[in-house]
Order: sequence, then C-alpha cells, then structure tokens
Amino acid sequence: MKKISLRLLQASLALLFMVLTGCTTTSIKGYKTKPYTIRGIHYQPMQVRDAVGYGDTGICSHYDESGLLFPGRTSTGEKIWPWTRAAAHKTLPLPCKIRVTNLKNGRSTTVRLNDRGPFIAGRMLDVTTPVARELGFVKQGLTTVKIQVLSVGDGSYRIR
Repeated sequence: MKKISLRLLQASLALLFMVLTGCTTTSIKGYKTKPYTIRGIHYQPMQVRDAVGYGDTGICSHYDESGLLFPGRTSTGEKIWPWTRAAAHKTLPLPCKIRVTNLKNGRSTTVRLNDRGPFIAGRMLDVTTPVARELGFVKQGLTTVKIQVLSVGDGSYRIR
C-alpha cells in the first residue's frame, strides 16, 4: 500500500511541476491544413506548396494577452504567454515562418505563425503584443502590413 501511495505522490508532484513551470511539450508533426468553420464561415487553408513564397497585404491587429494568469493555447496546441512572439492567419498552413512589414513605418520582423484568426472582417493577420511593439503599432491597435511566407513547417518538415 505504501509503494502505491509513494508512486502516486511522485507522479502527482512531477505533473504539478510540469504544469507550474510550463515544461509540457507540444509535438507538431506535419502541417495544419485541415478545413474548419468559425461562426458559420468555412475556411480552407492553403496547401503547403502554394504557401511557400506567398505574399499579401492587409490589415494587422494585435491581441493583448497581458491579463492572462494562465497561458492560452494556439491552434497548434502551444502555450501563449504575455511575452510570446507569434501570429495568427486564417488560411496559411500552420506552422510557418513569415516576414511582416509595417507599411506605415517600414519596420519589419520575422515571426512564427502558429494560430488561426483574426476572425474579424477585413483583418488579415493578428500578432501578439511583443510583435506589435517591434512593428511599432501597439498604441494604434491596427496597421497595414505586407507579409511574405519564408518557410512552412518545423524541423524535418520544413519547406523553403
């Protein structure tokens, strides 16, 4: 009986440690290109080969995750903290790396796309606050950006 209790206690403590320190890992194999529906609107993500080198211009917003006591999760299952640098797009395959350029001030950065959104009409891209700060539009909330897909996938699944 003591062995079972001790093992249960050890397992519980290990799980608690992983949750508190954020050491849980997310394994992403391949790409997320599965169609989905949000608020009655059907989205068909791009195929990987079509996305490599893709570029577009549109409205970019940023989401403020500073009030999060516990991390949210992206579409790829990764944790989102107030310091996370990430972006969301409705139809590009996940994950992918993109270059984002703020057309109002010329600032540019590279960011990993790992979430879906923004689901507000007229918006093309949503970035976290650290990315918006780097691009210089935190106070404005919205800006016009140009995006360019640099690579699709992670690790051995990466295509350039």
